[in-house]
Amino acid sequence: MKKILYFIGLILVVGCGSNTQTSKEIISKEIASPKSVDKIVSFLASDELKGRVSGTEGIGVAANYIENIFKSNGVKPYFVTYKDTLSNFKEDLGVAYNVVGVVEGNDPKLKNEFIILGAHYDHIGNAKIKGEDEIANGANDNASGTATVLELARYFGKAKTNKRSIIFALFSAEEMGLLGSTHLAEKLKASNLNLYTMLNFEMVGIPMKDKDYLTYVTGYELSNLAAISNKYANEKITGFLPKAGEFKLFMRSDNHPFHKMFNVPSQTFSTFDFTNFDHYHQVGDESQLMNYEHMASLINKFVPVVEGISNSNTKEVNYK
Repeated sequence: MKKILYFIGLILVVGCGSNTQTSKEIISKEIASPKSVDKIVSFLASDELKGRVSGTEGIGVAANYIENIFKSNGVKPYFVTYKDTLSNFKEDLGVAYNVVGVVEGNDPKLKNEFIILGAHYDHIGNAKIKGEDEIANGANDNASGTATVLELARYFGKAKTNKRSIIFALFSAEEMGLLGSTHLAEKLKASNLNLYTMLNFEMVGIPMKDKDYLTYVTGYELSNLAAISNKYANEKITGFLPKAGEFKLFMRSDNHPFHKMFNVPSQTFSTFDFTNFDHYHQVGDESQLMNYEHMASLINKFVPVVEGISNSNTKEVNYK
């Protein structure tokens, strides 16, 4: 399977007295391939992790895995360590932590503004037994979103093409009431973080059918994020799904605490449209059901979106 390459032109200008030499170096950057995405999702959704319940040994293994991907791809810990212990998690359930990394922006001024790319990496553990299977592996929910953030982290950690700084946040305890994202939003707000926007990825493992857009964005009508995303993708990468409003999805994922804390566009991208996947919170949410060609394509198409939002000299993403 051919690997997908992304080409970045870097123009290097070197001045020497009255003479100026200009050279153009083209560097090819591998982003996501179906194989690389499959590797991440299959690990996170394996039976060995036992459904990644927050506070358990299984999700601890997932957190170590995420941390190692950050380390090996030039993503620094945002705090002292990558793992940030949740302050709002019940002690009798164990210890839960978000895994948070950052790639500093390359612009002296804009690097003080932040974009958050997030997804929750926990799941529910067990579900109704079918046959001998009782593990709800959570491939689509939300190993798929986690893999999306990790592949974007891998790209930006190496390419460092972002003017604004990017925080990569993998949340724990989403399934227990958005605890991980609430903890991080409150902590970052208390530190006076200058948040520009927050993009969250939730259940993106299966493509939608009969739609003229690749993803939908929750809270579509609240901001111009969809229009800006489509501009930088140079196609209709996201659109409006009526059921997202009907089921109040804007308030049910990890974008919402950042909306409440910072009042900046904080929205979730998804491809789960209530018709294309029958295994939500069931034992059938397995890695072999994911469409990795679709996922790799989605990730690659979001690279110029994140780059465009990161590198705009004005704050063009706004609430309406």
